Amino acid sequence: MSAMPARVVAHPSALKIKVVTPDAAVRQRSGAQPSGPGLRRDDAARAVAPEWIVRIIAMALGLAVFVGVWALIAKLGGRIPEPAAVFKEAVRIFSDPFYRNGPNDQGIGWNVLTSLGRVAIGFGLAAAVGIPAGFLIGRFRFLADMAAPIIALLKPVSPLAWLPIGLLVFKAANPASIYVIFVCSLWPMIVNTAVGVRQIPQDYLNVARVLNLSEWKVFTRILFPAVLPYMLTGVRLSIGVAWLVIVAAEMLTGGVGIGFWVWDEWNNLKVDHILIAIFVIGIVGLVLEQALILVARRVSRGAAA
Repeated sequence: MSAMPARVVAHPSALKIKVVTPDAAVRQRSGAQPSGPGLRRDDAARAVAPEWIVRIIAMALGLAVFVGVWALIAKLGGRIPEPAAVFKEAVRIFSDPFYRNGPNDQGIGWNVLTSLGRVAIGFGLAAAVGIPAGFLIGRFRFLADMAAPIIALLKPVSPLAWLPIGLLVFKAANPASIYVIFVCSLWPMIVNTAVGVRQIPQDYLNVARVLNLSEWKVFTRILFPAVLPYMLTGVRLSIGVAWLVIVAAEMLTGGVGIGFWVWDEWNNLKVDHILIAIFVIGIVGLVLEQALILVARRVSRGAAA
């Protein structure tokens, strides 16, 4: 009798069955790599990085175009200094920004600090008056109706139109400049604070009335936290306007200040110094705005907490 052939039985682990899903088949045909949690994180990182790179390149390209147009205008016109000449002069000026050769001959550093001091005083006085006035106008309808025609009449007036009044009242250039800063910084804080108070839901005030809360508790627990974003917006607008106005006011009043420095350099026909002052004014204004944005974020987080 012939022997029966041996049966070979494979172990289950040796049977490797690969199931191909429709998505996997599409990836295999297209040559795409499989995705997973780790790969998704890598893809996200690669997607975020180019956005920052594009922004940096865009800003650098914008500055390059600006300098290029400036150089072209300087080359064609002949009256505007070239960027390289202005940069060289700026290095010389900022090598000693705090020199003193007399009351009207001081370095650009002293002029900037003097202007910032005037802005700080006028802006501080405007905040001390404008923010409480905004709360009162927004809180009480009768006061809002009283102030509405005054604000509507005086708010559109150019800040420099107040300068002769300041000179007439104070009979000196320095307090007159501070007075102009005070007036022009007042309106944004009053209006924005009052608008913020009016945006508070009436239900909150009704609950406060039911609980018989005092006006101080209504202010500290309801009004102030809700109005804070509006109030800080008014502060940001005011500081920007104040820094713009002080330059123009100092051009007219004279003395020491970045505005007077610009006008004095124009009288001496030093256009390169004027351009340097323009960039200094812009940088200082940018720093002031960004500093207030940082303070607003921190204060808002603290109020929310």
